[in-house]
Amino acid sequence: MLTFDPIQTLACGGLFLLVGYLIRRRVPLLMRFSIPAPVIGGLLVALSMLACKHWGVTPLRFDTAWQQPLMIAFFTGIGFNASATLLKVGGRQILLFLALASVLAIVQNFLGIAMARAFGLPPLFGVVTGSVTLAGGPATGLAFAPLFEKAGVHGAQSVALANAMAGIVLGSIFGSPIAVMLIRRFNLRVADATADAGVDVPAVVAAAEPGRTVDPTYAGLKSLVFMLLAMGIGAWISGGLGRLGVTLPSYIGAMLAGAAIRNIDDWLGCFGLSTRGMELIGNTALSLFLVVALMNLHLWDLAGLALPLLANLAVQSILVLAFCCWPLLQLMGRDYDAAVMASGFTGFMLGTTANAVACMSSLTERYGPAPRAFLVAPVVGAFLIDFTNAIIITGFVNSWH
Repeated sequence: MLTFDPIQTLACGGLFLLVGYLIRRRVPLLMRFSIPAPVIGGLLVALSMLACKHWGVTPLRFDTAWQQPLMIAFFTGIGFNASATLLKVGGRQILLFLALASVLAIVQNFLGIAMARAFGLPPLFGVVTGSVTLAGGPATGLAFAPLFEKAGVHGAQSVALANAMAGIVLGSIFGSPIAVMLIRRFNLRVADATADAGVDVPAVVAAAEPGRTVDPTYAGLKSLVFMLLAMGIGAWISGGLGRLGVTLPSYIGAMLAGAAIRNIDDWLGCFGLSTRGMELIGNTALSLFLVVALMNLHLWDLAGLALPLLANLAVQSILVLAFCCWPLLQLMGRDYDAAVMASGFTGFMLGTTANAVACMSSLTERYGPAPRAFLVAPVVGAFLIDFTNAIIITGFVNSWH
C-alpha cells in the first residue's frame, strides 16, 4: 500500500480538482446541473477506492493533515466577509434566512426522532441524524458526539461521521440541480435579482469593495498574511471557548477573528484589505478542502449503514428540497438570487457551508453573479446557524434524555 504524506495528498487533490473541471466540461449532464468540480474529482477517487476495497485491495492511504487548515481557511474567509456594513445592508434578509434555517433544523430533529422510533431506536439517535449532522455538518457532529454517547446513543461518533459525510455528498449532488430547476421553472434571470427583496444590490456590491491596492502581488500577500493571522488568533479564541465549556466547531474562533479584523479595517481603514484577495484565497481553500475530504470518504462504511440511517437520509433530503421550493423561494423574493440561495440552503442544511458555496459558485459561473445570495447564505450557513443549532440541539437533548 502506498501512503501519501500531507503534501502529496494535497497535490493529488489539486490534480483531481482539475480532472473534475475537465470531466464537467466534457459531460453535458454534469454541466447542465452545475455539479461542483471538487465533488466530481473527489468522488472519482472515492469510487475508485471502493472498487479496490471490493477486490480486497487498498492501494493508497491519504494523510489528510491539510484538510482541517483548509477548512478553517475557508471559514476565516467567510468571517472576513462579515462586514458590519454588509450585514446592515442585508440585515432583514439575513434574519429571515436564519429563521428559516432554524425552523428547518427543528423539523429535521422531529423527523429524525420519528424515523428512529419507526425502527425501534432511541429518540436521540434521530437527533444525531437530524440537525446535529445535517444542519451542523461533521464538525458539529463530532463535537456533540460525546454528549450523545453519555445520553445513551451507542456509537454516536461513528453514526455522526457517517451521516454527516453522506449528507455532504447529498448536499453537493442536490444543491445545484434544485436551483437549476427553479431558475428554469420560473424563468429567473440575473436582472430579476434587482427586484425589491429588502436588499439594495448595488449597495451590497459597493460595500463589498473597499479601496483597491495597485500592486496585486502585494495585495495578495497582505490578504494571505491577515488570513493566517486571523487563523492563529482564532485558535486561541476557540481554545478559550472550549475551556469555558462552550461546544462549538473549531473554525468559529477564526471566523470571529476574521470578522473583527475586517470591521476594524472598515472603520479605521488602516489595513486596506482586498475583498477580492480574500475571496480568491477562501475559494481556493474551499475547492481543495472539498476534494481532499471526498477523496478520503470511505464509501464502504456508508454502504454498510443500517437501513434506518439510509431511510432517514432519503426522507431528510426530500424535506430540504421541498422546503427550498416552498416556502424559502417565495419568502426570499422568488428571483434569481433566491434560487441561488436555495442551492446554498440545500448545501449547508444537508452538508456544510463549503458545499453551499461550491454549489452557488458553480451556478454563478454559468448564469451570472448573485451578490445578495453570497451575502446572506454564507453568513447564515457558516456562522449564525451554528449558534442557533447549538441551542436547538441542547434543548432536544434535555427534552428527550
